Amino acid sequence: MKIKFLMTGLLGLMTATTFAQKGELSNAQSNYDKYEAFRSAQPALAMPSLNAAKTAIDKAAANEKTATLPQTYALKSAIYASYALTDTVPATSLPLFNAANDALKKAKETDAKGEFKKLTDNAYIVLANYQLNKGVKEYQTGKFEDAYKSFDYYRQAAPEDTTAIYYTGLAALNAKNYAAAADNYSKLVTTKYSGAERIYSDLTSIYLMNKDTASALKTVTAALAKYPSNSDFRRNEIAMSLQLGKSKELLDRTLAAIAANPKNKELYYSAGLVYMINGDTEGEQALKTKDVAAKNALLLKKSQDFTKAAEMFKKAIEVDPNYFEANMSLGYVVISPAIDMYNAAAKLPATKQKEYDAAMTKAKAQFEIAKPYLLKAVELNPKSPEALNNLLTYYKGKQDAVNIAKINKQIADLK
Repeated sequence: MKIKFLMTGLLGLMTATTFAQKGELSNAQSNYDKYEAFRSAQPALAMPSLNAAKTAIDKAAANEKTATLPQTYALKSAIYASYALTDTVPATSLPLFNAANDALKKAKETDAKGEFKKLTDNAYIVLANYQLNKGVKEYQTGKFEDAYKSFDYYRQAAPEDTTAIYYTGLAALNAKNYAAAADNYSKLVTTKYSGAERIYSDLTSIYLMNKDTASALKTVTAALAKYPSNSDFRRNEIAMSLQLGKSKELLDRTLAAIAANPKNKELYYSAGLVYMINGDTEGEQALKTKDVAAKNALLLKKSQDFTKAAEMFKKAIEVDPNYFEANMSLGYVVISPAIDMYNAAAKLPATKQKEYDAAMTKAKAQFEIAKPYLLKAVELNPKSPEALNNLLTYYKGKQDAVNIAKINKQIADLK
């Protein structure tokens, strides 16, 4: 009877000890709940509850009976995460973060039924916010690789948060981690992010920095589908198409689109740009070519392409007379042959005065054809260096000293 009594007493002691430790878990939970209830409205009342929750969870975590329970891990992750977020000193907050993060992993591993999912979800969000704050400080101090890792933790916790995606991509870009930057920016343009137009531009640049012209072209083409009036996108698409030997495909596609939509000024402008850039390329090749026949063939092709470009720009202006880019580009392709005539005349020897006078008369007539478009472009955008320089070229061709000085001053005032 005595043995039975002793065994009963021992079992009672073991049960009481277990209850005591589980009581610490209850204590930790109730105090953590109080902290959550007060932390926004009454922070001064919240911290004592968080302190009490930490004391209780530390006791539960130190006892072999409760140390490995899913609830212990879940509570520790939530309580320590809250501590880390409220601690503004990195030397002391980071160990708290690490302890919370480790407990979170163990909680997810052991909580097969998901009984404490609410606790772990909350802990994850708090830890993510800690990493967000940490990432901002790292970014501000130029620690871009560290900032990328911190922001990426936050992004994984909130995968649809456009700010999280943007911060992660931006930090990766500054860290020259182009693959990660491209991944995040590619995701961002599929969301409703308000700055998507700028992100498309950045993403194009990222691919080009990584020497991936094919992906850059694909990106800028997608960007144009959403932002057809963006002239930079259009220029980039054309430039990359030329680089990849796909200008004919682009031109064919654009001309087909014009046939289907003859009132779309952007399509005319795009076709004009293809012809214009082709003409510029042919002109550059002609300068490097020594063979006279080959040089003349290139110059003829340049003239033909510039004529086609002018036709397209005029069509765009017919749709919208105030289309700045079309007016400026038309002025350029019309004045370009005038410059060639002017320069060729200037190279004639003094013995050929008659030929010189005839060439100059022809050049000046061509300059006059360009004048209205050059003036219109400056009128539409008086702060455009390109438009002002084109107009300056006109006045130089006309040898108009007064207006040369005037335009030079306008250009200088822009700097």
